[in-house]
Amino acid sequence: MIDKLPPLREVIATHDLRAKKQLGQNFLLDLNLTSKIARQAGDLSGCDVLEVGPGPGGLTRGLLAEGARHVLAIEKDPRALPALQEIADAYPGRLTVINGDALQIDPLAHLTPPIRIAANLPYNVGTELLIRWLTPSKWPPFWQSLTLMFQKEVAERIVATPGSKAYGRLALLAQWRADARIVMSLPPEAFVPAPKVHSAVVHLAALPRPRFLADPAVLAQITAAAFNQRRKMLRASLKGLHPQIEDLLLSVDIPPTARAEEIDLQRFCALARALADARSAG
Repeated sequence: MIDKLPPLREVIATHDLRAKKQLGQNFLLDLNLTSKIARQAGDLSGCDVLEVGPGPGGLTRGLLAEGARHVLAIEKDPRALPALQEIADAYPGRLTVINGDALQIDPLAHLTPPIRIAANLPYNVGTELLIRWLTPSKWPPFWQSLTLMFQKEVAERIVATPGSKAYGRLALLAQWRADARIVMSLPPEAFVPAPKVHSAVVHLAALPRPRFLADPAVLAQITAAAFNQRRKMLRASLKGLHPQIEDLLLSVDIPPTARAEEIDLQRFCALARALADARSAG
């Protein structure tokens, strides 16, 4: 055991914490696994940690046992609060639990840098939270790293490379400002209830500055247009962005007949710079 608290199956039975499908809940009950996920977040001894969707608190216990200075756990489901309070009592002064929606709460009101984020994210808000964390108004962000569990298919989209089916806006967004890698895979039977899909843990370390220079809004506009119509050639999918889009594509070494999934991050950023320059000149 990682601490003196009861096993998670016992906690769930005591507090009647059956996972709710509408909240995207799938509980990970093996404390050895939750501790392993916590270790993927790196050395936590001098860090505050944000956790979203702790449920019965398996990962929360892993983070605290691995030495996190302070954990802020945001949980939407009020049924989990008594179980989380027991963890707070076992680790005095090191766990703050907020009952609320992670999309509505400012973590900086409760955490002191350096901050890492670690979570077995609820399936229904996972991608939305990731995009929010990757697109703050200022960079570097408030967090040093993200260690997040997703459905394996989403994890593969985050680390995908050009030419693959999974490559798209999520890969570009993640890899523009962070180093992203899959660090663990988990089968459905690791969870209660078992989901229909495999899961994977992705670790994203924030870069001090974006990998290539580009205006975030222009880059977002280009990648949205390109990947929303990914079967079209870029000269067609991007034609609404500028009258001379073919010339702009050629100027940054992108064939106008190429499709979005063939183009790497560096050339998308070059196109974003060229488009921004063309608009300001025009």
